[in-house]
Amino acid sequence: MTLDPFYLIVDSAEWIERLVPLGVKLVQLRIKDCPDSVLREQIRRSKAACAATACQLVVNDYWKLAIDEGCDFIHLGQEDLMAADRNAIRRAGLKLGLSTHDISELETALAAEPDYVALGPVWPTILKQMKWAPQGVERLSDWRQRVGAIPLVAIGGITAERAPLVWKKAPTVLPWSPISPATRIPRSARDSGWPRPRHGGPRKRYEGLILPTARKPLMLLWRSTAIKNDPSYQD
Repeated sequence: MTLDPFYLIVDSAEWIERLVPLGVKLVQLRIKDCPDSVLREQIRRSKAACAATACQLVVNDYWKLAIDEGCDFIHLGQEDLMAADRNAIRRAGLKLGLSTHDISELETALAAEPDYVALGPVWPTILKQMKWAPQGVERLSDWRQRVGAIPLVAIGGITAERAPLVWKKAPTVLPWSPISPATRIPRSARDSGWPRPRHGGPRKRYEGLILPTARKPLMLLWRSTAIKNDPSYQD
């Protein structure tokens, strides 16, 4: 399958309503520790915003609510995968993205026939505590060979400055090598050396990152908290 190379990850429908009109075509709603009533309302709003802009919505973890609300794509971690009803997920026609951190988890993920596989952390990340050591860029090439044609997502510490290293060291990661937490790109970086967005027109900031072209082996994976915690960001 083919998905947009810019993968936005946010923690509220408000962010989705704000950012998908800018041209984002793939977004994950990742909310933790909320009542079902709140989650259901957030999923409904996110789905409506994405439908209005032809954006693909991915719901993190809550596969039952995703089915109830008519969503078509979910992302699960390894523990969530073990607890999920895979038959119900497939009967509902949900596409499935899975997290992996080592060979054993990758084998488990591939057995579930996912629609994409995520590898992390590539570099240390401050957004989420992880028990795994950083994987490094070389592991991306190894994962790329192991997953075959399945889209690959790289998670953890991939900044705008590290993006060229991913492109250089893992050119086979197409199109799913991501970027995490977003830092504001200096004007010089925004104005030169970055590809134009696949959707046409001039380069756009997308709240701090430049959208790459589909031809580049990079998927930008970005969490909205990076912007909200940026003191230089002005609403």
